[in-house]
Amino acid sequence: MVPFDQALPALLIALPVAGSCVLLAFGRILPRLLIDAIGTGTALAGTILAGWLLYETGAGTVVSWSGGWEPRPGLTVGIVLVADRIGAAMALLIALLTTTALLFSWRYFDNLHAHYPALVLLFATGMTGFALTGDLFDMFVFFELMGVAAYALTGLKIEEPESVQAGLNFGVINSLGAYLCLFGIGLLYARTGQLGLAQLGIAVEARAGDALVLAAFVLIATGWLVKAAAVPFHFWLADAHAVAPSPVCVLFSGVMAPLGVYGLARVYWTVFDGVLPAPGVRRMLLVSGIFTAVLGAVMCVLQRHIKRLLAYSTIAHIGLFILGLAALSPVGVAASALYLGGHAAVKGALFLLTGVLLSRYRSVDEFSLYGRARGQRTIGVLFVLSALILAGLPPFGAGLGKALLEESDASIFLVALVSVVSALTGGAALRVGLRVCFGAGAVPEHKLDPEETTGEYEVPDVAAPRNRTPITMVGAVLALLLVALLLGLPTGFTRAIGPAAATFVDPEAYRAAALIGNTTGHSGAAPHVEWTGGGLALGLLSTVLAVLTALGALYYGTLRARGKPQMRPIKLAVTALHRLHSGHVGDYAAWLVFGTAAVAGLVASGWL
Repeated sequence: MVPFDQALPALLIALPVAGSCVLLAFGRILPRLLIDAIGTGTALAGTILAGWLLYETGAGTVVSWSGGWEPRPGLTVGIVLVADRIGAAMALLIALLTTTALLFSWRYFDNLHAHYPALVLLFATGMTGFALTGDLFDMFVFFELMGVAAYALTGLKIEEPESVQAGLNFGVINSLGAYLCLFGIGLLYARTGQLGLAQLGIAVEARAGDALVLAAFVLIATGWLVKAAAVPFHFWLADAHAVAPSPVCVLFSGVMAPLGVYGLARVYWTVFDGVLPAPGVRRMLLVSGIFTAVLGAVMCVLQRHIKRLLAYSTIAHIGLFILGLAALSPVGVAASALYLGGHAAVKGALFLLTGVLLSRYRSVDEFSLYGRARGQRTIGVLFVLSALILAGLPPFGAGLGKALLEESDASIFLVALVSVVSALTGGAALRVGLRVCFGAGAVPEHKLDPEETTGEYEVPDVAAPRNRTPITMVGAVLALLLVALLLGLPTGFTRAIGPAAATFVDPEAYRAAALIGNTTGHSGAAPHVEWTGGGLALGLLSTVLAVLTALGALYYGTLRARGKPQMRPIKLAVTALHRLHSGHVGDYAAWLVFGTAAVAGLVASGWL
């Protein structure tokens, strides 16, 4: 009989599937309260199991072979789930965000049908399987399950053309990325006859310098970078966030896009580490991270549609996570992992707060919402606090991850880049909170730019405005902010991130766990995760810069309200950026081809 701890990974995948099947089978006859209870209860049970799995990984990697089969010399084909501490932590984050999203949905929708929580649970299944599988082809399978559910959730309002268009763009671009990834998997299988991550790592060791292996990595990496919405594969993400329900955006920004970064890191360190030229891989990650962070931050500042603003903030932070991987070291992975968790919690809170504004005021346009939430002090305080946390405010988890990222690289340029990007994205969110909830600054002009999306006519998910914010909505926000705080405090979890990152980047430890059952992990030195004086100072600096950015934007808005025209070079640059994000799927596909060639060129440059 399989020990219960080894059954946990499979249970985490099977449980939400079972819950979704129950909802789809009986949803037409069940009352609304029971539909909500089944969906949220299933997600909560998954959260408990994921927490249990994370605890079990403290004693070593948890490995589960389907059907009780175990590898033997010469027989290594099978379906395996491998849960190390970082993989288990990702599963816990997925389950936790799913629970809060479904809890928020209790009173967010007027007419909730059972297919909505069923899709959310299937979405969680795909993400959890992607995080825990030890097989490259299974990663693709879970990638597709995740994608199909996400496309449906994006186009949930099928009667709205914008929703259908965004879902189509999302589906086409991510499917193209999936096809490239599948082609890369096929190349590796043709070359090695293996699909397991551990087996592939052993099989390609003797193939350093093999152009076919490099091509396979480029195609797989492109597929994961499309899911991560890294530049220039990012265009679909803001469109999807603009139309998807706010609780769904919690999962899109919090875990779906970051899973692309996780997948890239997992495949690189288990299969390609030591085979591909490290300088080329580092150069590719640096260029991708820098462009993604900068473009995301700039586009974030330019938005007045609040959900699009938060989506571009996610793109900017994806760039920062990629910069952590670019260090190709345990400390960089530890920084990205902690930053990812802290960002997921606070960004989820911001999306839920935006959902509250939409349900009460029928708009997500920053300008038309000016001062309309003055009476909602609790919402205003939570929004402002969340914006400051996003900027790196100590002692929250996003701030600690940011500090560790800054200390993982001695380059002054990268330290400055991380601080500025954090300040710009946090300042943009703070600007929204101050303008909407406190009426800061002058009344902004409502001149409509044809290249700009406003969100003024966003269709809410409730028929009539709510006079009071339901406790389930506020409770979900508070739960996420509590998680954001706990991730920054000196707990056993944060202290375990360093050893977990060291094990994550050790391919020998992964292979020993998956193939031999040796779950002791990495035995060498591990980075120490804690607040330092420099980290606290940089966190406070980026927070102050965010405040100055928000106030400057509000003052600039005052000048525009008084009739001062925008400088022509700035206006041309802004128009060009808006036109670049055209919403045309053909343009996005062309950029995908360009991005694939760029990834190939940067990685191959390590051999020159």
